[in-house]
Amino acid sequence: MRAPIGNFDEAHPATDRLDLLPAPVAAAVTAEMLYVDTDPEKADTAVFVETYGVDLDASANCVVVAGKRGQDVTLAACLVLSTTRVDVNGVVRRHLGARKASFAAMDAATGATGMEYGGITPVGLPADWPLLIDAAVVEAPHLVIGSGARRGKLIVPGKVLAALPGAVVLEGLGI
Repeated sequence: MRAPIGNFDEAHPATDRLDLLPAPVAAAVTAEMLYVDTDPEKADTAVFVETYGVDLDASANCVVVAGKRGQDVTLAACLVLSTTRVDVNGVVRRHLGARKASFAAMDAATGATGMEYGGITPVGLPADWPLLIDAAVVEAPHLVIGSGARRGKLIVPGKVLAALPGAVVLEGLGI
């Protein structure tokens, strides 16, 4: 099967490649999601898009943020197009009702998600986490996102991402 975007040797329904996905991702992928095998050494966005011929606006990054109010900490995931960055101190902070918001420490992000750093995906996040998605992500016909591991990516329609558990679509999340 050919991938709808990018230059990949082949694509498979993600549900057929559960053995290549971390457990939380494998439990959450759906038939609309494709898995493409990629070199883990080329997982960082700039190198990835050049290597695999994916436009930056057809790639989305998922980051974990920590919102703090007093002693309370709320972890959330944010998904924005690779051409933008997450408005952590504005949109995210306000949405989480936090006094301060910042990117979560790598150990906290990987430990809480069961995913590898550099491969975190919105698919299979902890059930109680908010998933904040920039409105531009939802409009994309297909996007390349992480697979939960540095090796491999998922290709997913934007509208499917908006239907993930905990998803909230926000204007201006990506700036």
